[in-house]
Amino acid sequence: MSSSPRGILLDIEGTTSSIRFVYDVMFPYVRKHLTFEVLTNWEEPAYQQAFEAIARDAGHASLDAWLASQGFSVEQPLRGANVICQEVLRQMDADLKATGLKELQGLIWQSGFESGAMRSHVYDDVPPALARWNEAGIDVRIYSSGSIQAQRLFFGHTIAGDLLGYFRGHYDTTTGPKREAESYRQIAAAYALPAGEILFVSDVVAELDAARAAGMQTLLAVRPGNQTGQACVGPPHAEVLTFEDVASGRD
Repeated sequence: MSSSPRGILLDIEGTTSSIRFVYDVMFPYVRKHLTFEVLTNWEEPAYQQAFEAIARDAGHASLDAWLASQGFSVEQPLRGANVICQEVLRQMDADLKATGLKELQGLIWQSGFESGAMRSHVYDDVPPALARWNEAGIDVRIYSSGSIQAQRLFFGHTIAGDLLGYFRGHYDTTTGPKREAESYRQIAAAYALPAGEILFVSDVVAELDAARAAGMQTLLAVRPGNQTGQACVGPPHAEVLTFEDVASGRD
């Protein structure tokens, strides 16, 4: 790192938390409860908003237009839910980062976290690092492909307790794709800091490339189970094994 950061921007999967928790716990929870949640909450505004976004992501002008193309309407929730669920499962199988999908997943995870059925994983070094950075006046924020709602749920219900208070901001794909430099320029503007005073930590090299192109400092998180090796644009990114070494004087 060229200088001590005034802002730290963190990825989640493979950075603060194990990728396996997301794929072994969170995604299966959505699959198991998908039909029940969609049907039960068919008329709820938050769910309707997610359905509309899924319809647009699937190439339709609206949910009404999508269902009409299938020969029925929103007044037929059983058939409508079947269409939504099939598309959600297709997108999940393809590991898409679609905004509507992420919104719906966040709503389903909400019931899981709030009921106590799930507690999110964080690495042991994360809570003390968050506390240390906050004490040092560093502005810590999250940028993840998961929705902002899902991020808040995730950090509000961890195995280490409620960590949500350590973060001053959250960003998701509504800001822009994580592999495009413009997204990081927008985030730097939201920080109201020069991009060079913000450190982005992620396990995905392409995301780090984009952040560096926007002028941010970068660190590659090397966690158990993460892919190793860097096929990056420009020089390799500095690597970090533990947050103990981030903004601690040992960077």
